Amino acid sequence: MDGGSSSGGGVFLSPLFIFLIVFVLQTIDGFLEIVKKKGLRSPEEIQLRKEIKELLKEASSLSTPSTFAQSAKLRRQAATKERELLKKQEEHKKEKIWIFVLCGKALLALKVVLYGGLVLRFWGVHVAAIPQHLLQPFGKVFSWKAGDAATGQIMVGIVPWLVLTSRVSKFLWHKSVKALFSD
Repeated sequence: MDGGSSSGGGVFLSPLFIFLIVFVLQTIDGFLEIVKKKGLRSPEEIQLRKEIKELLKEASSLSTPSTFAQSAKLRRQAATKERELLKKQEEHKKEKIWIFVLCGKALLALKVVLYGGLVLRFWGVHVAAIPQHLLQPFGKVFSWKAGDAATGQIMVGIVPWLVLTSRVSKFLWHKSVKALFSD
């Protein structure tokens, strides 16, 4: 089959190809959420965190009564650096927020255009033929009553396929992230 036929065959209509597109978009969306939650740390912030950790470690090692004053001084220095770190984080937070909002809107626009284009291009075409027993009891919803009784296959259109693949890719993304970051 060629990709330009009126039935919409070829690589561009492959259910796997559509799933991969949706999965890539979901992965980009997921990475954007992770970066948004964890935030991008500047080298200054990383250095300040390191210095705070070292000061607190050194202060905790000074536990005798004769070194109490020195320990208190180190703790005050660490507290000052923590306030400085918070100030820097607030400054960078304002810069970061608009970037995440812009990226999120751009990704949403890309999804709308891509999904809309797929729907318009393949509206009357069945994307996949799936055995009826795999989609029970939801087969009629996915097929929009376009099944093949002779073969027991349910013919799935583009809209249900996009819904199904977006849900599956989101599920797979969350499972893979949980597996990667649970260590």
